[in-house]
Amino acid sequence: MDFDLILNELSLRHPAPNEQVAQQRMSELIKTIKAVKAQGVKVSLRTKENFHTIILAPNYPLRRWLNDAEQVERTFIKTLATKAPFSTDIVSSEIQDIENNASLSEFRYQGELAIGLGIAYVLNTITINTIAISLLSEECWDCNRVELEFRCLDEYGEIISESVEIIHASRSSHVQEHASLIQQNQERIYQEVNNGIELWERRQELFPNLEFCDAVRKQLENILTRQLELQPVINILCQLQKCCQNWDSGYFNLDGYSIEESGESKPTLEKYSKERTFFCPDGEERLFERHVKLRFCNWRIHFFAEQPGTVIIGYIGHHLPTIKYRT
Repeated sequence: MDFDLILNELSLRHPAPNEQVAQQRMSELIKTIKAVKAQGVKVSLRTKENFHTIILAPNYPLRRWLNDAEQVERTFIKTLATKAPFSTDIVSSEIQDIENNASLSEFRYQGELAIGLGIAYVLNTITINTIAISLLSEECWDCNRVELEFRCLDEYGEIISESVEIIHASRSSHVQEHASLIQQNQERIYQEVNNGIELWERRQELFPNLEFCDAVRKQLENILTRQLELQPVINILCQLQKCCQNWDSGYFNLDGYSIEESGESKPTLEKYSKERTFFCPDGEERLFERHVKLRFCNWRIHFFAEQPGTVIIGYIGHHLPTIKYRT
């Protein structure tokens, strides 16, 4: 699931007094974005202007910060999908009008025009896959919700005004306060998948960190509408996606996730390794020893942890033969 993070440009109006404070602010912003990603969603950062031109402190643009940042933070920012202007890929004249300040309506925060916060509000009337985020540059941004003034013209040309509230974060703790809302929306999207054909067609949207071998396509497409195995398969893939998205280095560890995983015994691999070797999207054949158990239906999902951020799904279906159980 894609999640839009709308950068509040008002949080950039007061650059940090020095480079050290600027670095602290960026570290907090990265923690905030990572907290959203940790909910198992794919994030895009939308900004009013080119993100890399932001001035963090006097004579200290974000490009200079990249030279000073730790490797992990630098890599994270460079790989983060950033989109400017706000309206990139959003087909909405209302969004474009707000961004260009050409709309008959506007949003203000404490009297100041608030374009990013306003767009976050409008997007949330369409989908709740949006959070406004801020650099923690002022105390007023240290909150999980922000109140805006919405102004527009009524049918008689009179200005009307009302207060509206948006979801907001400038710390990872703010994201945790929105976790249930994010999860509810994610669960709703997964529940909308009706059968295996739709699951295959939406695999990149739902599981961006998972790659699927070609053989899995037929296995999924054989799962019919209302078939009992459908939701458990989706749930396991969802858990693998979350774990994979949080996998930065080292061993792909599923501890703490609601997954029952195991490997194969040496005798089984000696006799049945061919049945567990699958042709992967990159053209390589790999042995898929690790697998997740769906005990109620005796199904298995075999996976290969290729590298941090990427897990390959090689097989979804009935228990493969072992030394102990032939079927």
